Amino acid sequence: MTADAVQTVARGPRAVAEAAAAAIDADPATEALTYSILEEDEDRDVWRIDAFPTTTDEQAALIETLAGFPALRVATQKLADADWLAMALSGLPPVRAGRFFVYGAHDKGLAPPSAVNLRIEAGAAFGTGHHGTTGGCLVAYDTLLKRRGFSRVLDVGCGTGVLAIAAARTGSAVALGTDIDGPSVRIANENARLNRASARFVYASGLNDRRVRAKAPYDLVFANILAPPLVALAQDIKGTLKPGGVAILSGLLRTQERRIVAAYVSRGFRLERRIHRDAWAALVLRRG
Repeated sequence: MTADAVQTVARGPRAVAEAAAAAIDADPATEALTYSILEEDEDRDVWRIDAFPTTTDEQAALIETLAGFPALRVATQKLADADWLAMALSGLPPVRAGRFFVYGAHDKGLAPPSAVNLRIEAGAAFGTGHHGTTGGCLVAYDTLLKRRGFSRVLDVGCGTGVLAIAAARTGSAVALGTDIDGPSVRIANENARLNRASARFVYASGLNDRRVRAKAPYDLVFANILAPPLVALAQDIKGTLKPGGVAILSGLLRTQERRIVAAYVSRGFRLERRIHRDAWAALVLRRG
């Protein structure tokens, strides 16, 4: 672990920031790094990367990667002792994504009766709906639901469980989520109870886990993870889906779309839709 909690911020033009983010994802030393990328000043074309390394090795690898992009202005600062996660969440507004309204405890009174309201408490897990990837997945799912329902849904890399919970709340008889992070699985199951949703979450390191296989084949698979594991899991995701089943993939930058699409099209998928939010993309693909 790092001796002190730190935050590294890099600012620069969009093209450079996106390239740096792709480099962070491609480096095994930083591919699990927690970071965000967003537009800070549209008029001046300033984009910002906020990264929160958890080990000294991860911090060193991050700085080395960012040094390869001299157009970025990079600064690292120590974070004072505080519950930064709780403070950050308290300032996040609720999110509307199609029929879904995602909120935290601090916004409980704002939930509209006409929406599918999802109370999601993040804790140490990813996926409050505020990130462009999670919001993109929910928008994609909302559009698909206008045509048909999905009886059996799998959420790979579930984080807070918001996607599987959304499926359970909209009629999926099976809504199973997996994660390789134990705390995320615990948080996701707690969120399912908060929402009175039948979604279930398990710790599993791959799609060959017996609990995943027992519910297969699935009508729809969410995978909101990172570009490298999306490529690595392409064949396994195909194997869990029914013919004609749908995969909603995210956790990737727009600059990584071509790589992901190629991996899945080569395995018999066809691309049906792209959704862009800030620098992030969500892809809807159908198994042939």
